[in-house]
Amino acid sequence: MTHPFLDLAPLSAAHFASIEDRVARLLRTRQDVVIMQGEALLPLEGAIRGTAGPGTTALNVITGPYGQTFGDWLRDCGATVIDLAVPFHTAVTAAQIQDAFTEHPEIDFVSLVHAEAATGNTNPVGEIGEVVRQHGALFYLDAVASIGAEPVLPDAWGVDLCVIGAQKAMGGPAGVSAVSVSERAWARMAANPQAPRRSYLSLLDWKERWIDGGRRALLHAPAQLEMLALEACVERIEADGPDTVMARHAGAAAATRAGASALGGGLEPYVHEAADAAPVATTLRAPAGTVASELVARALASDPALPLAAGGGALAKEMIRVNHYGVDATRGVVQASLAALGAALSEKGLDVDPDGARRAAEAAWR
Repeated sequence: MTHPFLDLAPLSAAHFASIEDRVARLLRTRQDVVIMQGEALLPLEGAIRGTAGPGTTALNVITGPYGQTFGDWLRDCGATVIDLAVPFHTAVTAAQIQDAFTEHPEIDFVSLVHAEAATGNTNPVGEIGEVVRQHGALFYLDAVASIGAEPVLPDAWGVDLCVIGAQKAMGGPAGVSAVSVSERAWARMAANPQAPRRSYLSLLDWKERWIDGGRRALLHAPAQLEMLALEACVERIEADGPDTVMARHAGAAAATRAGASALGGGLEPYVHEAADAAPVATTLRAPAGTVASELVARALASDPALPLAAGGGALAKEMIRVNHYGVDATRGVVQASLAALGAALSEKGLDVDPDGARRAAEAAWR
């Protein structure tokens, strides 16, 4: 008995390399791109452990939960960590980064999340990159949630380590991820005695055994289904055009934000300024006297397929996430999500305007 997901010819090194090349074109980068065989936490952790050590002074920007995780990894590597935390309803600014360098000129590593899907904010990486370049620090960026939803330009922004995953705005698999690596970052790893070697976390293994070897022999058997799925989602983005895909996400975000504000009942955008709001997902603050997770449960009871979720941890009480990314970046999904939230609020006895929300969402889509 055959099955299309099982009876596949082995993925060749040449095919693997061609998918890396397509990802590099998506990032508009001339840096080396390594596709790693695991969810994006693999290159996120590997890149930090490869470049940070006891001699590192890191500025770790916290605009959501992933920034907190990066600080933990950096400390575990022995780095001196300076945390720059901003409220989750806003974004960090280039001026705040500059102030940190002024106060701590020894900073030689900056870690930043581009878009935080968990909190719904996005950071001005281009402006921040200019400041980081001026001070010569290594720049590490988590672009897992932003790739496909908004521009991600590691070369133009001076990013030395740019990690992406396909499972959000790209509409692809979660089981593979990629990182672009600058020459400066490779040199930092090579000089770091603590950098993982002969390890699944090791980027240096990929550099020495894959890239330096002309990409002719893979380190281990690739995750074939995930690699083919990654290739398919990149093909889809290429066919539609990256600008078209990003415009859909921007439209979904603007429509959700406008529709939620018009819906009433006390529902409002969690991120205060529209300029700080991520296109990948929109977070909403639940009305006073309600619990976000309960509202989401009521909304999903009408349609379990809606991309609605409560915030994680303590945010489950106050935050609702509308995950309008990938195939869910559509007018229909946004309108259905707003309608379901409106019905959940109405059940709580709150006064809502579903027709007004629908009209506002449609008018805001751009």
